[in-house]
Amino acid sequence: MNKEIYMKQLITLLFFIGLILISSCRKDFSTNLSDGQLEFSKDTVYLDTVFTTTSSSTYRLKVYNRSDNAITIPTIKLGRGDDSGYRLNVDGIPGKYFENIDILAKDSIYVFIETTIDYADVVDPLYVDELLFDEGANQQDVKLVTLVQDAHFLYPNRENGVIETLEINGEVTEIPGRYLLDSELTFSNEKPYVIYGYMMVGDTNNNAKTLTIEAGTKVHFHANSGLIVNENSSLHIQGDLNIEGQLDTEVVFEGDRLEPEYADVPGQWGLVWLRNGSVDNLINYLTIKNSSVGLLVDGYTDNIQPVLELKNSQIYNAAQFGILTRQTNILGENLVMNNAGFSSLAITQGGVYDFTHCTFANYWNGLRSYPTVLVNNFYALDETTLVAVDLVAANFTNCIIAGRNNIELNLEKIDGATFNYQFTHNLIQFDDIQNSYVDNPLYDFTDTNYYVNNILNGDPNFKDTYQNELIIGEESDGNGQASLNGTTQVPIDILGVTRSNPADIGAYVHIIFD
Repeated sequence: MNKEIYMKQLITLLFFIGLILISSCRKDFSTNLSDGQLEFSKDTVYLDTVFTTTSSSTYRLKVYNRSDNAITIPTIKLGRGDDSGYRLNVDGIPGKYFENIDILAKDSIYVFIETTIDYADVVDPLYVDELLFDEGANQQDVKLVTLVQDAHFLYPNRENGVIETLEINGEVTEIPGRYLLDSELTFSNEKPYVIYGYMMVGDTNNNAKTLTIEAGTKVHFHANSGLIVNENSSLHIQGDLNIEGQLDTEVVFEGDRLEPEYADVPGQWGLVWLRNGSVDNLINYLTIKNSSVGLLVDGYTDNIQPVLELKNSQIYNAAQFGILTRQTNILGENLVMNNAGFSSLAITQGGVYDFTHCTFANYWNGLRSYPTVLVNNFYALDETTLVAVDLVAANFTNCIIAGRNNIELNLEKIDGATFNYQFTHNLIQFDDIQNSYVDNPLYDFTDTNYYVNNILNGDPNFKDTYQNELIIGEESDGNGQASLNGTTQVPIDILGVTRSNPADIGAYVHIIFD
């Protein structure tokens, strides 16, 4: 084909395509002006709580034209105008002021709303504006309401677009974060803390530092963020029992998304990591929610002094592990754990452990190949080599081990190292319906060297596992079955209720459900 003819045909084709596109964009229908009869999916849009200078989620408002005629809305705008802290997107167009917005008969459009508000600009914590449709006699409005919360923000430094990363033991890592300054080593309950990246307790020379978190403090972690305690340093969480009618005194670690739909979403942030060599870690009345791993605890100095004393605390909705240990020493009392993608408690690489009056549950809503409680005495050197490590002691007294699976306790032992464990007066979910463990001596529940007065496959009678309400009722098979030794050691339950004698198994004294 002649090149000149080809070019003429191509130009002609492009011309007709252009006409089609132009005609498709033309408004070829007539409309009436809005008469003030618009309907809305809600009359007030609550954007939930946001932290100062932090962007909210996107909220949706639907605007309906119920009439039989297409209409034009002359204006859609924010009451505060360009100074408003809200941002709009009307039918796909961003802005704060819109003109001549059409809605077909019996049709609707979407208005998407976001906000970023500086607490310093807010007189009242409630930031209010309104979305105005039309003007004059036909004007209609939808209220916009946001609670703005002030906070301390901790984040790694940024220079020339590069985010600071942690240096650990003289080696630069890829972990975004920094060491806490001495002036930052006390978290008060005056206002929440919001952490971006990983904040580390200690310094590059492994000097001893202690982070103290006072009762009632709330700490919120952004995605891929967490807290690390370095060698020779310590974490002291000084939460206290919440008493009805008083201010909250427990300490809470959770994500920084405050909208209700994020209240129980696992994996919103990273973990709290007590590194090998951290010492004298004391945690009392802490609740950890929606992390990837609640607590990762590494290493110990001896078999007597715990690396971590963990008491009266709760861990829920961990995407992987509630507590993951690696050859460490933990004393745990009145602990409650539920909903982990792998295990609620995973004791690995041996160590020393003493858990009394704890409730280890896992009612994860999905498939799960790990048990609620896992105990082993080794680590993998490579894909084919396991290295044995002494499990000096793993003592469980007056504890509940329960979950959705038939088998919720798994003991993994290899030769070449000590494997000492003791289960006394526990309620354990272990229903070996396929007789897979009958010849395994680790699960000889009649051997009193390892098992004393345990209840297998009893009903804990939890209030509501879906809502992480693991208090037990009057029909629990663990009621009045605890050992005196454990009750004397931990005389009150996690709610401050004095235990009877004999006491109930688990972290709670039972109640009568409504």
